[in-house]
Amino acid sequence: MATYTSVDLFTLMKSSERNNRFLFLGAVFSMSIGIWILNFLMIYSQHTEGLTSYNIPLAILSILIGLTFTGIAFYNLIREKVTTFQLIISSLFFTLAVFCIYVLGIYTLNFGLSLSPIILIISCLLIAISFYMPLWILYSKNLSTNRQGWFRPLSSLIITGGITEGYFLLTKTSALYPSSVIGQTQDDFHHSLLFYIALFVSIIILTGLIISSTLVNKRLEKSDSNLKDISAALDASSIVAITDPRGIITYVNEKFVEISKHEESELIGQNHRILNSGYHSKEFFKELWRTIGQGHVWKGEIRNRAKDGTIYWVNTTIVPFLNKKGKPYQYVSIRTDITNRKLAEENLKQTLKELEDVKFALDHSSIVAITDQRGRITSVNDKFCEISKYSRDELIGQDHRLLNSGYHTREFFQVLWRTIASGAIWKGELRNKAKDGTFYWLDTTIVPFMNEEGKPYQYLAIRNDITERKRTEEIINRQDKLAAIGQLAAGVAHEIRNPLTSMKGYAEFLTLDEKDEARREYLDIILDEIERVDSIVEDFMVLAKPKPELMEVKNIVPVMKNVLSLLEFEAKKQKININFEYREALMKVVIDENRMKQVLLNFIKNAVEAMPNGGTINVSAFLEDQQVHLSIADTGVGIPEEKLKKIGEPFFTTKETGNGLGLMISFKIIDSHNGKVYVESELNKGTTFHILLPHHSD
Repeated sequence: MATYTSVDLFTLMKSSERNNRFLFLGAVFSMSIGIWILNFLMIYSQHTEGLTSYNIPLAILSILIGLTFTGIAFYNLIREKVTTFQLIISSLFFTLAVFCIYVLGIYTLNFGLSLSPIILIISCLLIAISFYMPLWILYSKNLSTNRQGWFRPLSSLIITGGITEGYFLLTKTSALYPSSVIGQTQDDFHHSLLFYIALFVSIIILTGLIISSTLVNKRLEKSDSNLKDISAALDASSIVAITDPRGIITYVNEKFVEISKHEESELIGQNHRILNSGYHSKEFFKELWRTIGQGHVWKGEIRNRAKDGTIYWVNTTIVPFLNKKGKPYQYVSIRTDITNRKLAEENLKQTLKELEDVKFALDHSSIVAITDQRGRITSVNDKFCEISKYSRDELIGQDHRLLNSGYHTREFFQVLWRTIASGAIWKGELRNKAKDGTFYWLDTTIVPFMNEEGKPYQYLAIRNDITERKRTEEIINRQDKLAAIGQLAAGVAHEIRNPLTSMKGYAEFLTLDEKDEARREYLDIILDEIERVDSIVEDFMVLAKPKPELMEVKNIVPVMKNVLSLLEFEAKKQKININFEYREALMKVVIDENRMKQVLLNFIKNAVEAMPNGGTINVSAFLEDQQVHLSIADTGVGIPEEKLKKIGEPFFTTKETGNGLGLMISFKIIDSHNGKVYVESELNKGTTFHILLPHHSD
């Protein structure tokens, strides 16, 4: 019973980290008491008369010596690795404990002892072997085998049998002699009483040890059950491996075998280089080993290669287990398969890269804006800011009414919003107004993004600048009209001029003989209208067959001064002030001077006529971007937006008596000088004509 309890407690101590001191003392005490009780019973069975002079202090000393040697024997076995030599040493100390208890037990009865050396050696060898065999079984098997039920009773029987046989040999071959004359014999009742007292105390002690061992065993079994549950849950959910301090694999679970495609036998005894995919650098693994070698937990993601060459990713936590010196004696790696997540991340990265490439290409080729479902701008690219002249901060949070040029009708935008709100894509051309007031045209595609309910949650507008294309179309339309007018002029001008000449001649002839003032006034009106028709026909002739141009390098400043001097008197009559401002005194251009004067006269006359109640005309000339910029600005009535778009078209005029050919011819003259004309106007504030001519540099 005592041996069973001792072996049980020592086995528990070897497999548990808790209550080790208690288990150690229990094992030592149980073994020592068991040896002492067995020795006591063996001696009593043969020398009952010795109990009359039993030496209790010497008996206590024998117990203490037995405890000491037993404790040394057990302590020698508390190591991470136990060698055969250490097993032999512990067996000898156990034998020494048995022998000392036996010898001192003889002396407690006041007997002397004489032993045969050969029998002594045989007895001690037998006892030593009986201890060595269970110890060898204990340390030659793994922990799970040690806890099997057969080990403890078998070890108890071997040790008990060996000690009993040793005692039997010692008892039978020992020569005992009284060390002193024994006093008068006590009665049998006294002998029996002492024996039963000793037996009762021994049973109480052994019972206490067995109960303690049972309670501890149950607690540890419960703890082991919890650990098994945790281990089972871990094995079912994670990839687990255990390695020694050098990184050699000592244990893997089924999920490790499953994901690595290696057999368990192929993994045990190897290190994790067998799974190295070559993805991580040497510095990566050096840092890993440095961390766990210092006793710290390492966490990270590792890419491994399975036996069949497939790649898999694991999220890894490596926990070092430390000995009493604070050094790792093994590492437990707990991993989770994250291959699908990493593949998703790679696909996401690739998709994001593709989107970045598309966005990059889009940003460098198109004008892009994103709005929410209410039309509020949430994002714009650089080209949007560039063409609109607004900063990003000025645009975000606004809607596109900020850019409304007033060109399109309300119904136009209602159709647009109705289309995209229904989830359909809208395509069309829009004219917007930039921050500086300039207009630009955009070929626009608006794509709605739909939520799960099928409702748009944002809109992506992709635009391309078509301002130059629209200007080209306008020029082509104007040229087509001019060509049509030229053909009309060529076919009609001569036919009109001949009757006009006759009519003018006869009207002048009639005025010579007419004495009636009223009739003479009518004839003058006829002649004025004939002159007016002739002027129109002359304009037609210019369109049909433009006069040859005499292009020369001229300083535009004196040309403009000359034109202004011609109109100065008429302007004063109309209470109009003409101001001329120029930044450089010399601005050379290649022009036909007479035709350029015709243009300037036409524009300034229009400015004068636009101010029937007087006002101011500001004329300026300056160099800008290798161009001579001429501007003629009045403070007249202005031109409505819808009419401003038609300025320069044949037969379109804002004057009651005009025919529109003057501006059309002026625009054609400027175009023949490789120049440009554009008009700005605001109702009741005035109109400005801008003329851009190439600057001639020597």
